[in-house]
Amino acid sequence: MFAILETGSKQYKVEEGDILEVELLDKKIISEDNNINFDSVLLVKDTELHIGQPFVKNARISAAVLEEFKAPKVIIFKKKSKKQYRKTRGHRQKLLRIRIDKIEIGVKPETKPAVKAEPKKETKAKPAAAAKAKTETVNETKAKPAAKTTLKAKAEPVKTAKAAPPKEGKEKETKAKTTKPKTGKAKETKAKTIPKAKADAGKETKAKTTTKAKAKPKTGKKVEKKEKE
Repeated sequence: MFAILETGSKQYKVEEGDILEVELLDKKIISEDNNINFDSVLLVKDTELHIGQPFVKNARISAAVLEEFKAPKVIIFKKKSKKQYRKTRGHRQKLLRIRIDKIEIGVKPETKPAVKAEPKKETKAKPAAAAKAKTETVNETKAKPAAKTTLKAKAEPVKTAKAAPPKEGKEKETKAKTTKPKTGKAKETKAKTIPKAKADAGKETKAKTTTKAKAKPKTGKKVEKKEKE
């Protein structure tokens, strides 16, 4: 009876009582009695041939761990010609020495015991602390705007008291500048309009006197004509 075992990406043909050198396995797989159970069995041959797809169902190989050791050193030498490049490295692979005890078929798979979920602990203190922190933050936010407003209220009268006198002086100067040229222009316009009116009045009086003077001799001629008649 023999079987083909897969471990460490390698395949081994084993029989009961064989000793193998296998790559180091995780310590969680090894039991307290230094025993290992392999479920990755590719083929089993007893009275019949059992071929797995890829593994044989309900097949198991149990082995005992004898020792843990290191393989002989392997030297790795690298060289590049005409580049002055040379490197030497060494490596020793960690291995396990095991002994095959049993090859079994038709074994029921082991059912792991269900892990009970631990009840969550109730934490009532945290909400109270969170509520306190929230109230503190709210109080801080309320206090900060009040302080800002008081500072602004204190600062405002100082600014207005200093800025008021220069503004009034400037306003007076601007008013004086704007009013003076306007009065001068008004006087000039009045002076220009008065002589025009006087000149117009003089022209009208002259025209009236001339018309009257011309009219008088006409009346005289008519009288003379009447007398002659």
